Amino acid sequence: MKDAPVVDVFIPCFIDQIRPQIGWATIQILEKVGCRVRYKAKQTCCGQPAYNAGFWKEACGVAEKFMKDFYDEHAYVVSPSASCIGMLRNGYENLLGKEVKQKNYYHLQARAFELTEFLVDVLGIEKIKGVKFPHRVTYHDSCAALRECMISDAPRKLLQQIEGLELIELNHNETCCGFGGTFAVKFPAISAAMAEQKVQNALLTTAEYVVSTDYSCLMHLETYARKSSIPMKFLHIAEILANAS
Repeated sequence: MKDAPVVDVFIPCFIDQIRPQIGWATIQILEKVGCRVRYKAKQTCCGQPAYNAGFWKEACGVAEKFMKDFYDEHAYVVSPSASCIGMLRNGYENLLGKEVKQKNYYHLQARAFELTEFLVDVLGIEKIKGVKFPHRVTYHDSCAALRECMISDAPRKLLQQIEGLELIELNHNETCCGFGGTFAVKFPAISAAMAEQKVQNALLTTAEYVVSTDYSCLMHLETYARKSSIPMKFLHIAEILANAS
C-alpha cells in the first residue's frame, strides 16, 4: 500500500446529516480499488449554502477552514458530490483570491474530484469488481456535475459495467430537477413543478431506480415522489457501486 493513492474524503452536509451510508459506501469503494483513505474528523461544510445566498464573508470563513483542513501536496480530495466539488472549483477563486496563496488554492483545486470522475478519469477504473445490481436504472445529471464539473460519461461508464444493471436514458436529462439549494426555498412552486417533470420523465423509462452523483437532487425528487405516492426508488451511485456480492 506504500504507493497507493492517498485520498481525503469530504462528506457533504446532506449526506452527513441525512444519509451517512453514502459516505460509508464512498470509503468502501475507494478502499476496494486500492486507495489509502483518510477522514478528517474536523471537516465541516464547503461553504456553498452561504455563498449561493450571498453571504460571501461567511462563506469565505468556511472556505478558509476547508483549505486548512484539506491542503496536502500528496493527497487527493474526493467527495460523493459534484455540487461540493463544483463549489471548490468555481467558487473559491472568488472568495479566496486575495486571502490565500494562489498556488495553494490551485493545487487543491487540481486534486479535488467527484467520486466517479476520480475512479474513471484519474484511476482509469470503469468497473468495480463483484458488483451486481439486477435492476433497470435511469441516471439523473445534476446541474453541478454536468455544468460545473463537466461530468457526464464517468458515471455512465461505471453503471454500464455493473452485472445485471440495465441503464435507460432519461428524456431531457440536461434539465434541472428543481432543487438548486436555496432556489427550492425561495421558489417552492416552481421547484416542485420541475421535480414533477423530472419524475414523470423517469417513470416513462420504466426504470425502478433513479441514480445520481448528488444526493441533494435525489432527496428533492424522492420527496416529491413520496408525496405523490409514486413507487420509484432513488439511490446515490456510490450505494450501487458498493453493492458487492
